[in-house]
Amino acid sequence: MTRIVGVHGIRQSGTSKRQLTEDWSGALDDGLGELGMPVLSSDALELPHWTGLLQRGANDLGPEKDRFDASVPLSQGEVDFVAGALEEVVRQEDLDRIQQVELQTLGLPQLWPPYLTRLVMAYDLRFPRGGGKLLVSAMREVRLYLYEPELAARVRSFVAEAFDARTSVVIGHSLGSVIAYDLLRRGEIAPDRTAAVRTLVTCGSPLSIPSVRRGLDVADGAPLKLPGGTAWVNVFDPGDFITGGMGLSTLSPGIIDAQVNNGNGDPHSALRYLRTSPVARTIADGCR
Repeated sequence: MTRIVGVHGIRQSGTSKRQLTEDWSGALDDGLGELGMPVLSSDALELPHWTGLLQRGANDLGPEKDRFDASVPLSQGEVDFVAGALEEVVRQEDLDRIQQVELQTLGLPQLWPPYLTRLVMAYDLRFPRGGGKLLVSAMREVRLYLYEPELAARVRSFVAEAFDARTSVVIGHSLGSVIAYDLLRRGEIAPDRTAAVRTLVTCGSPLSIPSVRRGLDVADGAPLKLPGGTAWVNVFDPGDFITGGMGLSTLSPGIIDAQVNNGNGDPHSALRYLRTSPVARTIADGCR
């Protein structure tokens, strides 16, 4: 019986449900093993592969193409959303430094307005190895979920079917954390499938960015809320470009932040997050 529902994040169109489940289960088992805790049973994790819904929503692109790739021009709506998100996470001192230098080539500047390129360059000063460019791609996918309500509803309905009467823990990574939170707060899971849910775990969540919360109709200053009785543990790496290096505990007294160090290679990696001790302890507690 499903005890854990996982909601994956961005850039997963090239994988499958089976591969994701194997990878996530292995990472969770690694974390549990390091704490001397029993590993998961073979049927403990259900991980719906929802990203295919986004791909099928792209009628002008073939399945082999990535609609969020840097070679695909941004729409004006995407430019406005991405620039707004960057303005909220870029440090003023970094932006001031960039304003003093000649505009440099980054990615495909002919597809980006100069002010967006400067914001990306400024963000790269804080998150090297292309953090700004990666954030642009991620925010495009986040925006698609936030501002395509029919598509978002299909994604939530698809994920909701993964729950069963024994599901006690929900784990969301990256955009998956937004989807998981949105699904739980809306109460769109059948009551007999959600009664046992005790804990939401978010990893590498862009809910730290005000533009993302506004897209969920969460007003500035309003707390992030879950149904009563559901605990929320947010795991973040200060070097994670998707989070702006920020946790969520300041947004609600009910959220517990757990800071981790995922290393320099890919601080946003789902598998690195899932191997951490805060995730393992929360899983162990939530599945008792």
